[in-house]
Amino acid sequence: IKKTIQLLTRTLLNSSSYTRFDNNSGKSLGKIRMNRLAQIASVMLAVMFMLGGSQGRTQQSLQVRIERWLEVKQVLGKVTREQGSSSHFARVGDRLRAVNDGITTGKNSSATLLVDTGIGTISLTENTQLKIQELAMAPDNGRITRLQVMSGRALLRIRRFNHRGSRLEIRTPAGLSGVRGTEFGLNIQPSGKTGLAVREGKVVSSAQGQAVAVLGGFQNFTIPGEAPSTPTPLTEDTRIQYRFQQVIERRVRKVRLVGKVDPVNSVSVEGTPQSTNREGVFITDFKLLPNSLKIQVEVTTPLGKREIHELAYR
Repeated sequence: IKKTIQLLTRTLLNSSSYTRFDNNSGKSLGKIRMNRLAQIASVMLAVMFMLGGSQGRTQQSLQVRIERWLEVKQVLGKVTREQGSSSHFARVGDRLRAVNDGITTGKNSSATLLVDTGIGTISLTENTQLKIQELAMAPDNGRITRLQVMSGRALLRIRRFNHRGSRLEIRTPAGLSGVRGTEFGLNIQPSGKTGLAVREGKVVSSAQGQAVAVLGGFQNFTIPGEAPSTPTPLTEDTRIQYRFQQVIERRVRKVRLVGKVDPVNSVSVEGTPQSTNREGVFITDFKLLPNSLKIQVEVTTPLGKREIHELAYR
């Protein structure tokens, strides 16, 4: 830029239009010099304006290029990373950057993801699927993170945000959970029913045009097609009430399990996830009745407390 200004100045001072004048008259010479100086000043201002505009565009481009990502920090068992139309086993250090990039955990598997800049961590238990919906920047440089969890269980530990524009949202088949700094867990059942438990902070649960604030120490659930339930105190109760129901079909005795748990909990019977109604009741399919029958039932809270029950039919 400096060399360009010097070249333009030299050209103007030595131009043919200037040397054609007879310098006997100091008045005329002074007039021409003033004209040339004005031209030089105009050129310098134009160059400075272009330089300033270039710097502004550079700063804007730097803001646009800020990268957003989720990084795999821990992997246990079979964990798959989906990127576009391809998939492969996830490894520590892998980063999810684009819309629809995702992580899927298999049976007896888990993964932990780090949200960029240390916003927080997301822990996924077995049979859980997570995908990116949006990773963006807010006008005030806050981070906007929108994720989708369609099945399984996720535990989030998110620090308080520094910018008003920051937000983190988790969409499930039943609705939306929005946070600004908290620790909470989600259970997603096969039916899409979602149990939510908040250890600390606040989560706003939204569905069917209604939003419910769930504070630390409370829990609620949302059934697809319905508004979120009214929050109740956090219980972390993994007990089960149950009974066996017997029928005879064509002289064949069959039995099924009817159980009841806390409505926010997830239930697995002999490794198969079950769906509960708004009261927490689930019913298994009928089975042929052997001489003795033992069934293993696993009950897990949204925050990860688990209990295995051995139920015997006599």
